[in-house]
Amino acid sequence: MRESIVKSVRNTVKDLHASGLVDDITMRNIDNLCLPEINDFSPEKIVSIRKKFRLSQAALASIFNISPSTVQKWEQGHKKPAGASKKLLDIIERKGLDALV
Repeated sequence: MRESIVKSVRNTVKDLHASGLVDDITMRNIDNLCLPEINDFSPEKIVSIRKKFRLSQAALASIFNISPSTVQKWEQGHKKPAGASKKLLDIIERKGLDALV
């Protein structure tokens, strides 16, 4: 339900922007507010993403600029990714590693 409301609001503001009633800055702010929610990543999902791209725990840690033990703790369920790490996992999952290069 939330997604349909967000999509509707964004499309309305996009139309207003196209007609000149909404400026570029307001449009960018609306786009930023309408970013999709980032779901939590289970240990199994993290392993799946890492293996999909044939990365070791150390290689994934290097991409995220974190320690390999942090990736290991995520995969064991002792810690959960948060903040930038969670966002990077989302980007890698949706767009692949090329999105980070």
